[in-house]
Amino acid sequence: MIGRVLLAALLAGIVAGLVMGLIQHVRITPLILQAEALEHAADAGGWSPADGWERTLSTTVATALTGAAFAVILAGLSLLTGIPVTPRNGLIWGLCAFLAATLAPAAGLPPELPGMPAGDLVARQVWWAGTIVATGAALYLIAIRPELWAKGLAVLLLALPHIIGAPEPLSHDTAVPAGLAAAYVSNVIAAAAVFWSLIGVFLGFAMQRFSKELQTA
Repeated sequence: MIGRVLLAALLAGIVAGLVMGLIQHVRITPLILQAEALEHAADAGGWSPADGWERTLSTTVATALTGAAFAVILAGLSLLTGIPVTPRNGLIWGLCAFLAATLAPAAGLPPELPGMPAGDLVARQVWWAGTIVATGAALYLIAIRPELWAKGLAVLLLALPHIIGAPEPLSHDTAVPAGLAAAYVSNVIAAAAVFWSLIGVFLGFAMQRFSKELQTA
């Protein structure tokens, strides 16, 4: 059973990742290239991958593997909570994951282009992970527990990471224009919404198909 669920999750995540790779190539990579050009012009140095098909291929492969990992996580949460992922609720699963893993952290740590200032890496990782856990737990309480205390705790969990606040950089000086940074943030968040939605939908159909195969076997 677990093997079937794992296979369904892997297939769903890879397909969603391939679609996301195309979106990245069209909407996100051009913005990164602009920022890298500014970074190099400012003598920031550093390594960047070769442009063209090599970069597109490596990004797409990495995104497909990431999608597979995300889908496995969703499938694992489905098993732990006892809430199945189906074609009917797959989109809801995906959007909830988007809220927890992308939108909530982005409120304090928006996606960053090369050359943009950032706070301490470890502190950012801790805040990012804590925000995902707190938001996910809040969404679970809202969806599953009808008690008033659960709703109050959910509101507290949603607000707590942002009350604490994300780590700030020592300086906000950057060569990246504000318009370019804003375009990058909006495109990354929009693409992530599509990515997570596809993972949820594809996972729902894949798990339904494997469930039917088990019933007829």
